[in-house]
Amino acid sequence: MSLSKAPLLFELFGKVIPPQFFDQLRERLSLPARGIYSQAIVVWLMMWQRLDGRGTLAMAVQQVVQGMLGEMESADKRVRERRVSSNTGGLSRARKRLPLEIVEAVCDEIFTKLTAPLDLVAGLQSRLFLLDGSSMRLPHTPSLVAAYPPGSNGYGEAHWAVIRILMAHHLGSGLAARPCWGPMYGAEAVSEQGLAEQIMRRLPAGAALLADRNFAVFSVAWAAQLNSFGVLFRITEARAQKIAGGFLPPANSDCRVQWRPSRADRRAHPELPADAVVQGRLLVAHVEGEDGKLFKLCLFTTLEEPREVLVEIYRRRWDMELDIRSLKQTLRMHSLSSKSPAMAEKELLLAIAGYNLVRSVQMAAARQANLEPRRLSFSRVQAVVMTAVPRLATLTDAMEWEAEYQQVLRWAAQGKLPNRPRPQSHPRAVWGHGSTFPRHKRNAPIAATDENERRCK
Repeated sequence: MSLSKAPLLFELFGKVIPPQFFDQLRERLSLPARGIYSQAIVVWLMMWQRLDGRGTLAMAVQQVVQGMLGEMESADKRVRERRVSSNTGGLSRARKRLPLEIVEAVCDEIFTKLTAPLDLVAGLQSRLFLLDGSSMRLPHTPSLVAAYPPGSNGYGEAHWAVIRILMAHHLGSGLAARPCWGPMYGAEAVSEQGLAEQIMRRLPAGAALLADRNFAVFSVAWAAQLNSFGVLFRITEARAQKIAGGFLPPANSDCRVQWRPSRADRRAHPELPADAVVQGRLLVAHVEGEDGKLFKLCLFTTLEEPREVLVEIYRRRWDMELDIRSLKQTLRMHSLSSKSPAMAEKELLLAIAGYNLVRSVQMAAARQANLEPRRLSFSRVQAVVMTAVPRLATLTDAMEWEAEYQQVLRWAAQGKLPNRPRPQSHPRAVWGHGSTFPRHKRNAPIAATDENERRCK
């Protein structure tokens, strides 16, 4: 493959998603081959917009105008003669025409290709996926408010539409599966537990799930068992006591238990069979918190690793919070900009696809430096990659490009996170009320007679 004018992430995108992949999708969906803005180009530009800090439509169009897309460039006469318009209307219409099926297929293909080299049977950490949910803000448009209603309280309804999203990230690499989502409020609101049952169908065979107490309900554990997935869930002391038969085992214990659905579970999930049961272990341990004090940790698991190993692995659950921060803060996904549900879904999925491409560069840099991928800062790797893109786009010699790429990996490997013997402690506290300015004291009104006397002087 020619490396002429091929940026780093674009070259990786071309390797993971070859042109034949889009040809097959177009044939299956009976889609015409568009002129300048093909489906492949639109997918790449939407990913690039999310990864770039100033990813506007105008800047995305300039990649086509200035011939920065290498072999993916269209064969259209206007492209060959460099007569492509700089106006953004063509790309905007192409984004709206892009079928959601293609976006979903691209997101799944990138995740499948990048996780394929990972040996999911080599060890527990290589097959664990972290589950957690979050919310994202959407613009206030009639279609988005109807699909994702805003929240409300005693003062009335909020302004912004809100979407609930559930994500599953690989513990070792941080790669993200295609997320599930739904409305957070309203009559059609979805729960994170319900979304968890959906996202299991998108994970590779032999995976194991690690999640906090919000997911430690019977329906999620039962769905994991049906999919042949192991689980490692933190559970509340009350639920642990109920599973154990009415008493909580002592600290540092490991008990075999049978988790059966409660009456509330059967009311919420009438499809559960009469003999539904999840065989597992109840682990109770005293662990040291961030403040140095010991607290009781209760875990339910269907895995067979020793108790000490599972308790130590559960400490890695915080990695999921850092991944969500990378998505919402570094990639600015705390607030989506699309004005319709279809475009918001495409924007969300292609942001995850671009995130996975940066994660793949992070994995390559960590492998070269003999580090774990999560020892590198995601934001630092993204900064290195996006800064190197314009320079790599000017290289035409394959050997020179490869040498520059290796240098990029070395720079990315320098973004190593500091060694902290103890996690930073940020205890929760209530923010103080904002300062108030003193009320303005108006001067007393001047009597009319006094004013007339002043004018006469």
